[in-house]
Amino acid sequence: MDDDMDDTYEEGLGDGEFDHGALEAELREAAAILDPVPAELRLLAVEAYALHDLDAKIAELTFDSLVDAIPVRGAVDVPRMLTFHTGGLTVDVEVTPRGIMGQLLPPQSASIEVLDGPRAGASLTADDMGRFTSEARPTGPFALRLRAGGEVVVTEWMRA
Repeated sequence: MDDDMDDTYEEGLGDGEFDHGALEAELREAAAILDPVPAELRLLAVEAYALHDLDAKIAELTFDSLVDAIPVRGAVDVPRMLTFHTGGLTVDVEVTPRGIMGQLLPPQSASIEVLDGPRAGASLTADDMGRFTSEARPTGPFALRLRAGGEVVVTEWMRA
């Protein structure tokens, strides 16, 4: 660098009055122009937040066949297997082109809602063996809200 540029560079860094807030505002503005958040994604985020239950237990994803299973050569249209776990409850879910089916372990009856947006989703009932089915396959992000034994459990949100 030449001496004039070097002096300007050192003065800019040396004065200690760099405005981080202004830099952040400029970076946010540039990101909003160059790489805006898609309106659909923003709407999904708002809808997901609106549906959260503060008193619900969160069932964490412990198995996803897209990530954890060993692929089988030649297999096509393999159902997606998901396992969620919280405390003493396990929720096994199979997502197929024909819908979803699942089972609660330990087996118990429960009311289940398929959450897929701000509107009330499909209402399902798990029988005494903990089994439930829905002929409607979620088309986007979804979660399950279970009410069993006086508790509310919500699974993590997943893409179908």
